[in-house]
Amino acid sequence: MAPVKSIEDCEGVPHAVVFPTEEPKTIRLSLDEGESVGAHSHPERQVILYLISGEIDLQLDGESHIIQSGDVVQFDGTREVAPAAQADSTALIVLAKKSD
Repeated sequence: MAPVKSIEDCEGVPHAVVFPTEEPKTIRLSLDEGESVGAHSHPERQVILYLISGEIDLQLDGESHIIQSGDVVQFDGTREVAPAAQADSTALIVLAKKSD
């Protein structure tokens, strides 16, 4: 049977690894309104962010993208990313290894 987890049961704030030993790396990000994650990148990955709830100002290479509940964003992990919650927010992030 495939592993099944509830997002709410994942431990860790603001990041929780959903399937710690599995690829692709899957993370639940929870931010309270006004919280943010500093600029960073994931150079060996392709990134998919699905915003489950809330609203995030997603900075990609310094360019602002307002992401709302239900939105999905895909970007190359070499881009510098810095999410900032405009409201209490929960996102599911998939960090897939780049294919050679």
